[in-house]
Amino acid sequence: MTKSDLKKALQHKIDSKTKPLGALGELEGLALQIGCIQETETPKISKPAIIVFAGDHGIAKKGVVNPFPQEVTAQMVYNFVNKGAAINIFSKTNDIDLKVVDAGVNHVFKNDLNIIDAKIALGTHNYQDEPAMSSKEYQEAIQKASDIISKINDKGCNTIGFGEMGISNTSSAALLMAYFTAIPIENCVGAGTGLKEEGINKKTQLLSNVYNKYSPKTAHEALATFGGFEIAMLCGAILKAAELKMIVVIDGFIVTAALLAAHAIHPKVLEYCVFAHNSNEQGHQNMLEFLNAKPLLSLGLRLGEGTGAALAMPLLRAAVNFLNNMASFDSAGVSNESESK
Repeated sequence: MTKSDLKKALQHKIDSKTKPLGALGELEGLALQIGCIQETETPKISKPAIIVFAGDHGIAKKGVVNPFPQEVTAQMVYNFVNKGAAINIFSKTNDIDLKVVDAGVNHVFKNDLNIIDAKIALGTHNYQDEPAMSSKEYQEAIQKASDIISKINDKGCNTIGFGEMGISNTSSAALLMAYFTAIPIENCVGAGTGLKEEGINKKTQLLSNVYNKYSPKTAHEALATFGGFEIAMLCGAILKAAELKMIVVIDGFIVTAALLAAHAIHPKVLEYCVFAHNSNEQGHQNMLEFLNAKPLLSLGLRLGEGTGAALAMPLLRAAVNFLNNMASFDSAGVSNESESK
């Protein structure tokens, strides 16, 4: 069956359910998308997982763009391990396997902790002075993320959501947003973990200076210049998950910044992406508009961690379940609209 024929078959199956045409709204489009991703009229959500990539940023040591100290990144990783964070609660609530990856936290974790060790270095360089990472470090981050996704997929996971933790990573995301969308940097910078107006103004000026300092020629170079290890790994993970035809659930501002890079590298990656929510961080709405994306939820979240992805996951299950299990007009013996006219 061709892609076109499959899409028609799925749409017919959706339209034949015991409901008015289009009555399940965005769930119908979601069911259609998932069926197309999995290339079947009977798709399923198998062993859904969320990966939280954590990494530190050289700029955070200055304390100019972040109200919280850099040490909070490692402290929050311990919180994830101890199952005390919002993402732990939401993942458990919705039966999602949660994995935490040390992409480059400025802390050495013990080997016996439930953390995937993919550390590139103890945080990135300060991009005020030099690119955040070398080309070699960037390539290593992409490869390690790809390997992690392959292993998860091999164990039967076909639906993956992403989250992140890294003090100052909203700054990297704002720089990447400006680069990939050509939106002025001042419209990309937000409060992050809680900056007030004066702090946002200082952050904007600093990031404007950083942005004007470099002229990356490619998406890869931009990500190495402005990104964090966790953001580079997010990009690599998104690309690999799409290659494996997994459903990719995109969280908020930081994850979408990584997606901007992935999209620039392989535009078709968007076909595999479900956008979980509209973050309350300034800039995310513009990112979504740039990608022509419509998120499932709008809850005013700006926490990160993959919390929006975890909250959206039940909607994917609902979309698949109605497609597979809801009665059709024929099977239920119900007269449809066309027959009643």
